Amino acid sequence: MTDISCAISLGSNLGPSQQILEQSIEQLRAIPQIKNLQVSSWFQTKPVGPPQPDYLNGCATFTTSLNPWQVLEVLQSIEQQFGRERQVHWGARTLDLDLLLYGRWQIDTVNLQVPHPYMAERSFVLVPLAEIAGDWLWQEVSIEELRSRLDCADDFS
Repeated sequence: MTDISCAISLGSNLGPSQQILEQSIEQLRAIPQIKNLQVSSWFQTKPVGPPQPDYLNGCATFTTSLNPWQVLEVLQSIEQQFGRERQVHWGARTLDLDLLLYGRWQIDTVNLQVPHPYMAERSFVLVPLAEIAGDWLWQEVSIEELRSRLDCADDFS
């Protein structure tokens, strides 16, 4: 399999968030099948869902020979290493890693949806992703164009 370009989002609002995010990036860098890793800036954002602390969010892009389910497995394994517990939908978490894009693939299964179904609605995803992959396409629209369509003024702390 040739390498596929991927985009992921990263978020944390429990514990030492910046340290957790940076350590999760280092874990990704250590995986031989993940190459050309680029990371956005970190952005402090307001939470979506129940009352909880602000998040620190960012995005990363990379190329990989892993299939999308293997990428998901890697992301969930890293989340678990940082104590991720899935108790409350959209609740607070030590680490959240979401696969946003896997090349031009479209996947809709119980465990994996690519492109990420809420990606185009979330400034905490589009702002950092546009910083490192603004020209990437989502449904024939660039990430930068999607970002420009959102009113992001109240989403960042």
